[in-house]
Amino acid sequence: MDSVGVVRPSARWEQGQKTMMWTDERVELLKKLWTDGLSASQIAAELGGITRNAVIGKVHRLGLSGRAKSPSSTAPRPRKPRASGHMMRLARPSMRGNTALAPMYETDVEAEPELIENIIPLGQRCSLLELNDSKCRWPIGDPGTAEFFFCGGAPLDGAPYCGYHSRVAYQPPAARRDRRAVRGS
Repeated sequence: MDSVGVVRPSARWEQGQKTMMWTDERVELLKKLWTDGLSASQIAAELGGITRNAVIGKVHRLGLSGRAKSPSSTAPRPRKPRASGHMMRLARPSMRGNTALAPMYETDVEAEPELIENIIPLGQRCSLLELNDSKCRWPIGDPGTAEFFFCGGAPLDGAPYCGYHSRVAYQPPAARRDRRAVRGS
């Protein structure tokens, strides 16, 4: 860093008391070793006094991208022959992709009764203050308006809603997807 706090990335590298400068000769040697296909660690060892990361940074700043392939990496290496009969492969399921939502087993899908518009009698409707455990808690309307109310019907055992609203609230995932597709078209 200079007196104004600006970092000059290629100016110097300090480690303890050592200081390294990128001279023109070292930069030319770096370019030659990079195009010869040496790794950043090998180049750092060859140049001495710098780290692998310093080499990578300088290569990046110089815009050196193309590298010669080492002779060992161009030729495919020979495969070892497999010993026959030693390993038995098990057949895998043919399903591919994300299987988290895939059905684990076949299920008989029962036809779900079509929901009809539920008309709540005036005497059954209740406000928030009248709501208790023995009344359906399904909200109807916009809570910001005076016409807002709760269903107030008799709830199913252990559920907060009546039979009609329980069928609306607790749909199997496949049925929700089917309905969403129908509504979207």
